[in-house]
Amino acid sequence: MSLRIENLYASLIETQKEDEETRLSQLQTDLDATSTASTNLSRIRINEIVESSVPKKKGRLVGLGRRARSVPPSAPQTYVDPEVLDQLKDKDDCIAALEQKMADQEAGWEATRRQNEQMMEMMRRMYPNEQFP
Repeated sequence: MSLRIENLYASLIETQKEDEETRLSQLQTDLDATSTASTNLSRIRINEIVESSVPKKKGRLVGLGRRARSVPPSAPQTYVDPEVLDQLKDKDDCIAALEQKMADQEAGWEATRRQNEQMMEMMRRMYPNEQFP
């Protein structure tokens, strides 16, 4: 592919990025005139712009190297309800408390077992002729 076509793609992508940043900036200004929030595009949005601008040949983007596998091409951001997150945290806390309670019980049972063994040993010494279970 010629350098001129690559430059054309790069220019087109830059223009679309600037348009998107301007649109986001205007949107942010409309929402909150005093906000100083950054208008930088996310990596996912930049990938979407590139994929929509660059032609494909045999399912591949023409003139570009491999796309990063860690960033899906157009994966929507998943929304998780904060109430669900709170419920999951509560369940995790409950599970941790139950696990601690179970560990404490097992430690208590181990102490009781050791005490029973000591008592049996003492009874065997005190009554050597007796049979104990």
